[in-house]
Amino acid sequence: MTNPRDVNAPAQVVHVGGDKEYDVVIGDHLAAQVVEAISERAVRVAVIHPPTLRDQAVAFREQLLTSVDAPITIEIPDGEAAKTAEVAAYCWSVLGQSGFTRTDVVIGFGGGATTDLAGFVAATWLRGVPLIQIPTTVLGMVDAAVGGKTGINTAEGKNLVGCFYPPEAVFCDLQTLGSMPHAEYVTGLAEVVKCGFIADPEILDLIEEDPEAALDPHGELIAELVRRSVQVKAEVVAGDLKESVDGAPAGKRSREILNYGHTLGHAIERNEQYRWRHGAAISVGMVFAAELAALSGRIDESLLERHRSILMSLGLPTTYSAGQWAPLEDAMKIDKKTHGDLLRFIILDGVGSTTVLEGPDPTVLLAAYDNVSADN
Repeated sequence: MTNPRDVNAPAQVVHVGGDKEYDVVIGDHLAAQVVEAISERAVRVAVIHPPTLRDQAVAFREQLLTSVDAPITIEIPDGEAAKTAEVAAYCWSVLGQSGFTRTDVVIGFGGGATTDLAGFVAATWLRGVPLIQIPTTVLGMVDAAVGGKTGINTAEGKNLVGCFYPPEAVFCDLQTLGSMPHAEYVTGLAEVVKCGFIADPEILDLIEEDPEAALDPHGELIAELVRRSVQVKAEVVAGDLKESVDGAPAGKRSREILNYGHTLGHAIERNEQYRWRHGAAISVGMVFAAELAALSGRIDESLLERHRSILMSLGLPTTYSAGQWAPLEDAMKIDKKTHGDLLRFIILDGVGSTTVLEGPDPTVLLAAYDNVSADN
């Protein structure tokens, strides 16, 4: 039996520093705080949301009627289908017809794909209007809505078109996690695990101590895991917002470490035509990166197995179909993390210690892939 969360506890705030500072508010029943924050910034508001949150978006619009002029909702497709140039153009058209100006606010209300798209729309309309993110999934809270990355997909790959555009604020209302499909909740935990391996080992210890508690959207542990994961991302992006090719300033972590597991993970997503959830693909990608690190002599077998045991305890996949290396390699070669013709992978030297493996030997890549193949 997991410990229930005190939904009346004060919200926690994680501050994101850098050139454009903002707060990430984490708690339960945050609607009043959200409305107050919006009313201070906007004349008009557009709430961009998926069809699965239509009722909640309409209810939110009704709340906003007391403080802003004629708030509107813009419904977009669910999941990665929203992240296209055509959907972005539809949103721009609605904003234009509604007379949106730079005194108005775009709100991303949904999961990671929704906040990615909403951020891109806000960044490009009138060369930038205020943005507030309200992520409603684990993935959105700990990854997509924090950090200022926005983007859409193309036929060639995921997030290849986009920009860096920090929001005015992010509100993570933990109440929304209780209505998520279980499978989507679980896959979002992959990004939490990632934060544990790259920067905060306490995340791993908490999950290993009680995986069942981590799987409870109503429990107290998920609040702590979300806070810790947001803190990891806040500290990284404050020092390296735009993932500089030259790396972060001295004493700061490079934003590139947030790509742990993503090089192969994005390739799997594309190979599956986005039928795989993002977190599931990243889960396999982390095991692949751990295999590369082990084969390169950077980590020992115990840390490699720790990847598998933690991810499997949460019900996340650790293998992928055999015989798919050729299309996966092609997809990785056009990934935005690749420099020239060299594949780049973030790998571990140890828990909380990352490095870049650039241009690994093809035989090492194949060996690592064989070790994560489902037929192995």
